[in-house]
Amino acid sequence: MKNLKRNALVTGVVCLFVTLLTPAFAQQSAKLTDADIAKIAVVANQNDIDFAKIALQKSKDPKVIEFANTMISDHQAVIDMAVALVTKLKVTPTENAVSKEYLANAQETMKMLNGKSAKSFDKAYVDNEVEYHKAVINAVKTVLIPQSQNEELKALLQKALPILETHLQHAEMLQSEMK
Repeated sequence: MKNLKRNALVTGVVCLFVTLLTPAFAQQSAKLTDADIAKIAVVANQNDIDFAKIALQKSKDPKVIEFANTMISDHQAVIDMAVALVTKLKVTPTENAVSKEYLANAQETMKMLNGKSAKSFDKAYVDNEVEYHKAVINAVKTVLIPQSQNEELKALLQKALPILETHLQHAEMLQSEMK
């Protein structure tokens, strides 16, 4: 019963992310500006860094720890590139409904991850990473790149896409090893 509640919470959080990042959401939402997209990109990357920091505190599995360190390093590099670009373009990333939802959902995910025992943490973290990266990849492909007006911002998003896809493959490999 306890596992069902945990699984339901994880599923609920992931479904909310997926809902926010689907093409249907994109069609229903207002058009995003480049400043909105920059903020969403930074928030999405920062969320995954925050998840990874929890993994470094809770996991004892060397593979999970290595994955978490990779998430911190790679996502910080994307944030650094985004900040350098918006600085160059003199664009100030703006809070928007999507970035606010990302932050709120990340808080719920971090609460869920922090509540896991050491024994169940690794699977919950890796499961979340698989679904999070699927959702973010979908958002980058169907919402953020198509709505980017600035070619340099669009190029940055396109440059980040293979990194995200590699992360997804790595997370899926870890997930398959845990079954």
